[in-house]
Amino acid sequence: MANRMTINYEKKPCYDIVFARDFSLLTDELSAFGVEGRRVAVICDSNTEQLFGEEVKTLLSGSCKEVILHAFPAGEAHKTLDTVKDIYKRLIEEKFDRKDLLLALGGGVVGDITGYAAATYLRGIDFIQIPTTLIAQSDSSIGGKTGVDFDGYKNMVGAFYMPKLVYMNIGTLKRLDDRQFYAGFAEVMKHGLIKDAAFYEWLLDHMYEIHDRDMDVLEEMVMRSCSVKKLVVEKDPTEKGDRALLNFGHTIGHAIEKAKNFEMMHGECIALGMVAAAFIAWKRESISMEEYYEVRDMFVPFHLPISIDDIDPEEILALTKSDKKMDAGQIKFVLLKKVGKAYVDRTVTDEEIVQAVKEICFSEEDRKE
Repeated sequence: MANRMTINYEKKPCYDIVFARDFSLLTDELSAFGVEGRRVAVICDSNTEQLFGEEVKTLLSGSCKEVILHAFPAGEAHKTLDTVKDIYKRLIEEKFDRKDLLLALGGGVVGDITGYAAATYLRGIDFIQIPTTLIAQSDSSIGGKTGVDFDGYKNMVGAFYMPKLVYMNIGTLKRLDDRQFYAGFAEVMKHGLIKDAAFYEWLLDHMYEIHDRDMDVLEEMVMRSCSVKKLVVEKDPTEKGDRALLNFGHTIGHAIEKAKNFEMMHGECIALGMVAAAFIAWKRESISMEEYYEVRDMFVPFHLPISIDDIDPEEILALTKSDKKMDAGQIKFVLLKKVGKAYVDRTVTDEEIVQAVKEICFSEEDRKE
């Protein structure tokens, strides 16, 4: 029996998150949507196609009218309108209509692209999220944000469009390489930092089980992370208020991601952005020096960076000005009052951003020289 959680939209049930340990319950879950008479397009990238594509296609083929598999090259560089265009073309060629279904099988890039294609193809077609990475299971598959990058600027084109179901096979986390797993862990830590100090402490207490990818611990970790996301997105589904808290670390993190030409993983950049944001909070005396160093150093045992070489603070500042989180010319910057309590601030200055980026540009040894 799988665990499940319901996400509400405008105080009404919208879709369920199902927490399973394999794909065996997927057909039962999809039966609620009458898939027997519908065609399903499984959208994945080249990585998830090799890992899970045929397994899922074969599983669904016995219960759906027709199943097709459409894969695109893996990587943030392919999170573009051109990739969405290729999906449209395939759906048109296969004569998919509004009664058919898209299924996003993969990480955050796959989920965002598939969701945006679903929101815009024939002005809206149902889709289901099957996230297979930690970053997607703990964060990006929940809340209905879809979109693509535009000329290297993160998520500048998109729509709020809710899935019909999110099916999480926690077992897929066993298949991730270490770098991808820990990059996803940055978003898990973020949820503890912004809303749930007890969850943050639980993560530190279960460090070794997380490293070992103990299934019981991973399932509890993902469920607790999703609970934080649920709390925020239900209160503010279209990011007019508190949902902006989920952008902790993202303003500077996204700028670093672009400055490094997406050579770093998203979670690695967000970890750096969280360190920089915590530094600003310390300098403003919102948190103590001890709290800042605790927040900074917690990323190290989870193999996430706290410093970076070869970036220009002025370039990072300029890139933050192009971030989609700008509001009437002001950056909505997320800062900490303490671990487990974040707030949105619109008064962070250019000088504070530059100083924070300088803080993460060098190692501790370099700063002492």
